[in-house]
Amino acid sequence: MNKKIIIIGGDPNSINSELIYKSWKKINKSLKNKIYLIANYNLIKEQFKKLKYSIPIQKVKNINQKNKKNILNVINVDLKYIDPFNSNKNQSSKYIKKSLNLGHKLGLYDNVKGIINCAIDKNLLGKNKFGVTEYLALKSNVKNNSEVMLIYNKKLSVSPITTHVDLKDVSKKLNSKTIVNKVITADKWFKKIFKKKPRIAMLGLNPHNAELRKYSEEKKVIIPSIFKLKKKGIRINGPLVSDTVFINEYKKYDIIIGMFHDQVLTPFKTLFKFDAINITLGLKYLRVSPDHGVAKNLIKKKKGNPISLIKCINFINKFGK
Repeated sequence: MNKKIIIIGGDPNSINSELIYKSWKKINKSLKNKIYLIANYNLIKEQFKKLKYSIPIQKVKNINQKNKKNILNVINVDLKYIDPFNSNKNQSSKYIKKSLNLGHKLGLYDNVKGIINCAIDKNLLGKNKFGVTEYLALKSNVKNNSEVMLIYNKKLSVSPITTHVDLKDVSKKLNSKTIVNKVITADKWFKKIFKKKPRIAMLGLNPHNAELRKYSEEKKVIIPSIFKLKKKGIRINGPLVSDTVFINEYKKYDIIIGMFHDQVLTPFKTLFKFDAINITLGLKYLRVSPDHGVAKNLIKKKKGNPISLIKCINFINKFGK
């Protein structure tokens, strides 16, 4: 069976169409014949036209429709006219949610290797302050906060316990059950995909781990969680100190677990730039996305780097179901 790779076009006000085009030009023919793009057909066609890009595209009804070789197949998201690079918030929000819902549905199909969603402005997903990780976890009915955002590079992966949460609320969201469930999810996934028991480091929350004071989060939540995980046979060390671990110590580990988003993503991106992909663990299908945002400042400038999207495509092709 020639299993499909689903790409969700993402935010219409972005460099996504540019990156889709650049990726398409670089990948080989066998990969091109597996790809189906979820997008509004007229929108993507108009964006390519404005960018003066020319690749053959065709509208298809579903992934079972026999496709012509070396043509970008677009599963049409049927909405009223969408301004190619300047759609309003209401238009964009409806379009993105409809696209994600279709991607989620297709991700469950046996003949789909996995789904890739291009960058999205998280403000368009509603007032809940969550991103695609949380959106798809909710759609997938994931229990016990066990979904995991993993930013993956061959040399290192990082994962925040809390994801798109304001810094003032991070401490309130930390509890042992959530930490343990997320680390177990990451550990199982690594063993399943890479056939290895990962070496995991866990960071504390506070500067200098709050000197391990009695009522600190380190003492109350993080250290007890590490103890529970070690009892389950997981190779984990910590809590390590955040301000030094990314100098050299990170090289000892496969995964570094942080307590909040920027604690691990900022140093990771400093080290690896956009040579990484964002993977959601704990879903019923493999979902990845490029590790960058919508880059509105680069729209129509043709300066976008497609490396992360290409890595997403290759990863899904290699490790998808």
